[in-house]
Amino acid sequence: MIRHLIFIAALAGGATTSQFPEFSQHYLQRLAGQYDALQQVTQEFDASAVASGLTREGALQELSGSEFREAHRTDMETAFARLSRIESDLTLLRAAGPLERIVLPHRFRDTKTLQATWDDFAPAIPLTLAGLYAGGIGFLASWVLLSVVMGAFLRPFRRRTPEYEQA
Repeated sequence: MIRHLIFIAALAGGATTSQFPEFSQHYLQRLAGQYDALQQVTQEFDASAVASGLTREGALQELSGSEFREAHRTDMETAFARLSRIESDLTLLRAAGPLERIVLPHRFRDTKTLQATWDDFAPAIPLTLAGLYAGGIGFLASWVLLSVVMGAFLRPFRRRTPEYEQA
């Protein structure tokens, strides 16, 4: 009975992890779109600064003196920081293969993009080799983890064989 439950849970774990390569691909595509949009905003801001004879930092300093200007400066600083973070993550995720991304969950840190990807993602049967491998990894990891947890949990309830019967 317990082995059947572990097997069913391992199948569920495998089915879940088999979706990761495709989900990570969707995230990567959305992240690239965010990168392109933020890069365009940055380039336009920098071009406006240069046209005014300013550096980026100088232009940001010019955005002071009123509540609106301060808010706009904060928005631009946030956009520049986000662009830098996205560029770093995008570079690493593009270099990694679908299975390598499984060990890079810390690079899926753009919460807006992650939420949008999750909202639109629809699970499907994994027909790629990466999806099948990820499913196998998830199945095995779930099987081992559940076997260890269930074994530790059920250990106090097992019957012990008397010492005289072991010989």
